[in-house]
Amino acid sequence: MPHALNTRLVHTGEHQPTAQGYTPTALPVHASATFYYPDLDALTGAFERGGDAVTYARHGNPSTHALETLIADVEGGRGAVVTGSGMAALHLALLAAGTPRGNLEPAPRHILVSNDLYGTTHKQLKVFFAAQGVRVSTCDMTDLAATRQAIEAGEPDVLLCEAISNPLLKVVDLAALAELAHAVDARLVVDATMATPVLCQPLALGVDLVVHSATKYFSGHGDALGGALAARATLLSDTARRYGILLGTVLSPFEAKLIMRGMKTLALRVREQCATALTLAHALGAHPQVAEVVYPGLPGHPQHALAARQFGGLFGGILAVRLRADTRAAAAAVMSRLRIVLPATSLGDVYSLVTYPPVSSHRDVSPAERAAQGISEGLLRFSIGIEDAADLLADLTQALDGAAC
Repeated sequence: MPHALNTRLVHTGEHQPTAQGYTPTALPVHASATFYYPDLDALTGAFERGGDAVTYARHGNPSTHALETLIADVEGGRGAVVTGSGMAALHLALLAAGTPRGNLEPAPRHILVSNDLYGTTHKQLKVFFAAQGVRVSTCDMTDLAATRQAIEAGEPDVLLCEAISNPLLKVVDLAALAELAHAVDARLVVDATMATPVLCQPLALGVDLVVHSATKYFSGHGDALGGALAARATLLSDTARRYGILLGTVLSPFEAKLIMRGMKTLALRVREQCATALTLAHALGAHPQVAEVVYPGLPGHPQHALAARQFGGLFGGILAVRLRADTRAAAAAVMSRLRIVLPATSLGDVYSLVTYPPVSSHRDVSPAERAAQGISEGLLRFSIGIEDAADLLADLTQALDGAAC
């Protein structure tokens, strides 16, 4: 019987015996750019074997391979690839998803994307893929009928969405989207950074590739930059790995160590963060300076029922607050008064963070596009850490109270 998620997060990928007969309890950092073998035949065999064989650090390292083993396990994938950043992982995932089966050349023709995505994801699609002649179109993937119509009209070979969108926290029906994609022989790529494997494993719902910014919840401590993808089919993970070697998207073994250490407490942190976020979402909704709290755990959220079913009763550690004075000045006033919550452009840390999307995650999205998405001037996104819920509520309340003076 498979072990529970908590147990696998602690042990998978660790405890590899050495040639000397002892086994390190914790993953060592293999700080070597290259690895040599006793003879040419052994080196040739390592190159031909690939996979977890080590030859040169751009091809892999025992530290990064251990992290990939862990991520593939907790995502239920046939393979995983770690990268130097979340954007690098997304790049590889889209290239692999758009590669015709059995073909070694990346050839996405048409990528259909959700209209509510991380701003830099939009920029990658526009600056890199569209500039290479790939058609990129958008639709509201929370509307399955509209998505089906967009698929039939555009015949995409890749679909891309976020399990919980950034920053408006929309939730898509992953199983239904996978069915729509597979009906036209397309592949579905899902960025599950804000959901984490604690809330769901998208591959089990039919998703082809799941992507994470490992900088966020996987690391969890704000001290490592990295990305990861896991694939439902070996062909896809092998294809992504091949492109990663060619593009040099390698993750440092030091970062791999930090991320793997962070993942040991992933389930504990995320469950605590979900509980605190739900408490704060209910409390902040009653504050006179708040016009709206956006959080999938609230009954008024348009995808609340879907989120409850898809995420097993957890709703994530991120919430968005729209101020009644829906202006940049009001947002700045609240941010400047916070004392525990830190103004930092990230999420998923043990620290609670606040960010202002118009100048951080969506600074490269035009004001008109932001407005169309619902990212107004008075919107703040909070990533809830592991501090005491009462202390966080007191900090948020005093900042909102003071900003109204």
